Amino acid sequence: MQCSYDTRGNSVPTILLLMQETLYMQSGLKAEGIFRINPENSQEEHVRDQLNRGIVPDNIDVHILAGLIKAWFRELPSGVLDGLSPEQVLQCNTEEESVELVKQLKPTESALLNWAIDLMADVVEQEESNKMNARNIAMVFAPNMTQMSDPLTALMHAVQVMNLLKTLIMKTLREREEAEAGRDSLMSSRSSNGRTDEEYESQQEMDTGCESTGPASDNDDEQPHYSTSSEDRDEVGSLSEIEECFFRQLDKNENAKNGFRKQLEGILCREQVSPGGGSTSSEDYRVPLSDRTASSCVSMDEGEDSRATNARLISAAIEDVDMLDNVVESPVPPEQLCVPN
Repeated sequence: MQCSYDTRGNSVPTILLLMQETLYMQSGLKAEGIFRINPENSQEEHVRDQLNRGIVPDNIDVHILAGLIKAWFRELPSGVLDGLSPEQVLQCNTEEESVELVKQLKPTESALLNWAIDLMADVVEQEESNKMNARNIAMVFAPNMTQMSDPLTALMHAVQVMNLLKTLIMKTLREREEAEAGRDSLMSSRSSNGRTDEEYESQQEMDTGCESTGPASDNDDEQPHYSTSSEDRDEVGSLSEIEECFFRQLDKNENAKNGFRKQLEGILCREQVSPGGGSTSSEDYRVPLSDRTASSCVSMDEGEDSRATNARLISAAIEDVDMLDNVVESPVPPEQLCVPN
């Protein structure tokens, strides 16, 4: 018979792979009672004839396909498990013993058994839909795996074969779960390592960015540029306003100084014009002087020598004006001013 390899590396007849593929494509594994419900004989024979001619009919009943797969094993010249004696199967009670027992089969029978066990495990994985557990699927396959002439012996042997098949099915399902868990763990580990590598690369980029934007060395020609914050700009604006107010005050002081000088010049001119021994007005003249004369005032009483008194008064006033000139020429630095809130 023409053989081909399935997805798990088993070399089996191509007709089996063709029926298996069609069964899976039509969602036969989810059909309730798959491999347990027997189709009508007339329909099964019709599909069998077409398959023997190499024709795969469209929309085949999945139960017909399942029945033909069992018929293929049943109609073999010798059963797949006929190489094992009933006594050997009867003495096989554990999973380890079952595994060691099937290793005694020939390569062809071993490949067919492995393919059938994988098929039955696929059915059990859909137990929620098809209501077929490991015991049920093993029960319907067991009579097709051996051939005995004595019906009573065949029935008793089929029970032992059913237990053997069930053990092998459960072992296959457990190995699939372990393999799936291992793949999930590997993917999770790779994902975790991938995130760690990304975080490490991100940290490296941040460190490189910090080094590139760090302070310039002594050998660098370019000086770093600093940006002015909004607070700095507000402070500069406040200082500018203070300087402007200060200079306006200086202008007012300059005007007051010029007016004061003019008053002194007027007094001096009147003194030069007035008679030598005459007295001036009986009013008291009080003129503020500098800090050394600020606490006292210059008074001119009647009977004093007005010329001498006025001369002293003018001299002191001129000294005050000169001090005011020095203050105007040497203004207080803006940074020493009290900045208003």
